[in-house]
Amino acid sequence: MLHDPRPSRRSTPIWRPRRVLVTASALAHRHGRSIAERAEAIGIAVERLRSDRLPVDRGEDARKAYARAKSTLAVVVAPPSKLRLQPIAPSADWRVDLAEGCPAHCSYCYLAGSLKGPPITRVYANLDEIVAALPAYLGQGAVTSRSAERAAEGTTFEASCYTDPLAIEPVTGSLSALISSFGRWEAPVQLRFTTKFASVDPLLDLDHRGRTRMRASLNPAAFARFEGGTSRVAERLQALRRMAEAGYPIGLTIAPIIAADGWQDAYGGLIGDIAAVLGDLPATADPTVELITHRYTPGSKAVLDSWYPGSDLDMSGAHRREKRTRFGAVKQVYDAPTMGALKRFFETEIAARLPAMRILYWT
Repeated sequence: MLHDPRPSRRSTPIWRPRRVLVTASALAHRHGRSIAERAEAIGIAVERLRSDRLPVDRGEDARKAYARAKSTLAVVVAPPSKLRLQPIAPSADWRVDLAEGCPAHCSYCYLAGSLKGPPITRVYANLDEIVAALPAYLGQGAVTSRSAERAAEGTTFEASCYTDPLAIEPVTGSLSALISSFGRWEAPVQLRFTTKFASVDPLLDLDHRGRTRMRASLNPAAFARFEGGTSRVAERLQALRRMAEAGYPIGLTIAPIIAADGWQDAYGGLIGDIAAVLGDLPATADPTVELITHRYTPGSKAVLDSWYPGSDLDMSGAHRREKRTRFGAVKQVYDAPTMGALKRFFETEIAARLPAMRILYWT
């Protein structure tokens, strides 16, 4: 069976790090202290460090080091560079980071080649400084701020580039704080985040004023083996519906699109499941779709091969071509025939079965 439209009978996974490290500088910030208190309140061990250096576990084999890092949350202070926002086309005008790192175990993770050191999730304590930096970017972006097609979204800020903010929300509270901040910001702006998790309860009653869009990152159940530690797709769809009913605009991030054997049936089943759950939404939902095909770099492939040696995700280079970014980096994307077949399929299926959803971009 390729897809399962039924809601899960098990509880949605909520990440509980085995340890929380809080740097000395992070403790100087109210939000940093709040995260430490939240963690202790739910029974997680918190280590308050005397300096800003995170302890490094030396002598462990690679697998143990990976597992230990993935189960660690570090509360740190975002460096000044994080307060100078970067554009993040084609998703949004600007990238705003609440954290770096993700507790999920996705064997295609693009962060693998982007972040240095062990895959510890680092959440930022100086949230007030991050929020204070945002108004300077109002109306200055090139993706939605100056786009006729997406102008109604206002200036957009993407919070999911280097983390899954909903995954860490039960411990950090950072996403709720940012959503509330955007709710108070009387300006044409929109916060955006995408997630593979479904624990939306803390967000439903926030005074968001429609200025935050949640998107669910989706792949067919047939490819669930590539998304370890995440909520089931049926749970993500139900969470998205609950957010729409709470007045949030919503969207889908179908990503990464994987051209494995049987992909037409798998993604056809997924689109059917989406239509069944999200076919009748409030007008405020304004549902959107973002379509992102699988790609990898030599660096990310090497890291992922070491993290997930048993994965059968195809990164052999078959049906691929090299693509260079504007910074000169090389990544492997699908070749033209494969890319064309994928694009035609999704555009046709979405138009026929999800007619209320507008496609924002294909990449």
